[in-house]
Amino acid sequence: MANQKKALLSAGSLQYKLRIAFCLMSILPLLVSVFFVSNYILPKAGFKLDITIAISIVVSVFISIVGFFVVKEVFDRVVSISSDAKMIVQGDTSRIIETGKDDEVGFLGDSLNQLTMQIRSNMEELKGYSERTTEINFEIQKRVLALSSLLQISSLISQGLKLDEILRLTVEKAHLLANSEIAFLFSRVSEEDNFYLKTAEGQNSVYLAKLKIDSDDPAFNKLIHYSKPLMLDSENVLSGNTGAAFYDKFRLKNVLALPIFLRGRVTAILGVGNNKEGFLYKKDDLELLDIFSKQISIAIENDLLSHWVEKLEIKDALTGLYNAAFIKSRLQEEIKRAIVYQRPCSFIMFNIDNFQDFQQNFGSLSTEGVLKRIATLIKSSITEIDRAGRTGDNEFGIVLPEKNKRQARDIAEEIRKKIEFTFGEEQDSRKKITASAAVSENPIDGLTAEELLGKAGELIEKAKPEGKNKVLI
Repeated sequence: MANQKKALLSAGSLQYKLRIAFCLMSILPLLVSVFFVSNYILPKAGFKLDITIAISIVVSVFISIVGFFVVKEVFDRVVSISSDAKMIVQGDTSRIIETGKDDEVGFLGDSLNQLTMQIRSNMEELKGYSERTTEINFEIQKRVLALSSLLQISSLISQGLKLDEILRLTVEKAHLLANSEIAFLFSRVSEEDNFYLKTAEGQNSVYLAKLKIDSDDPAFNKLIHYSKPLMLDSENVLSGNTGAAFYDKFRLKNVLALPIFLRGRVTAILGVGNNKEGFLYKKDDLELLDIFSKQISIAIENDLLSHWVEKLEIKDALTGLYNAAFIKSRLQEEIKRAIVYQRPCSFIMFNIDNFQDFQQNFGSLSTEGVLKRIATLIKSSITEIDRAGRTGDNEFGIVLPEKNKRQARDIAEEIRKKIEFTFGEEQDSRKKITASAAVSENPIDGLTAEELLGKAGELIEKAKPEGKNKVLI
């Protein structure tokens, strides 16, 4: 502050120049007065001052010119700094005001320069915040997309969608991660050690169908045998011939692949890749892809469990009778027992007549009701040692231990009549349900369950053209 006050009082200050200009411009009226006195007053008094008049005029002109340039300098600098300030206000924060001298205008220019620098610094800081915010928003959107995809996949798993569809959708969603141009899933076939393409998503992914990943492949060695992720990018590269062989095979410069486990064994490989120069995978990319790999593992495990449950189940969910797998297994057991003890064993197959027409006319709910009623009629017509089951959409089977073909035919005829009577009371002729039946016996018609089932099926096909609603043996 003291330095500024000292500068304001110095010879170069704007205030000092204005004082000089004021003084110089004040002399002009005085010289005009001298002119009038010299020309009009003194001559009347007898004095003559021609030289004085000339000098006065010259001095007046000189002083005026000096005063003009002093004032012009001041105003030029004020106009210049005003123009620069206007440009800065319009957004040109890169402009620097030339201050030149240490006076009031110079101090004003320095202040504007400092203010502009502060504004420029703040704008750059805001730009940095904006870029960072954009990155954060992008990461948030990527995670939201991944979360949405995972929820969709989880929902499909819980709904029991086919495994192939779940795998295809998961790979399709994984294709959206890490700027990927392609996503793929390789899986083991049966008990083989090699991995073959299961599904792929992305441009030019067809060539992957021809590839296989050997268990001793150098690029995938750590992934398959040590459960380590495979990451190839600008900082992680394969050495020598391994890298060249990998690129020739997969045509990808950058790859991120993870193992998928089933009972502690790598059963599949999920990967994404691209051919971008200088690309680098982030930790988030690895974490998100790991979540997708775990979803695939859950889907595969769930599919295996579903198959095991199907094998363990012995009852049909709709009718409460035994299912086809149980009936076939039980028939085989009874045939073996009958052969050992030389006792009869028969099998009855029932097929509902015109089932497809009824289903089209009255819908699935009415059809289910019919199946349940027929199942009840069958259960009420057999003994405790007999086993009845639903062996097809409109097909029922009955295993009859200790009964020969004649006895089985009588039971089949009784059930056929019950079905005809039960549905014969319907007013709508389209709802009058009947059933055709066929009887086969061990060992006359076969020595295995497949042979007895096949024989009964042949007889059913024969009954249809012959008018239906009958029992054939």
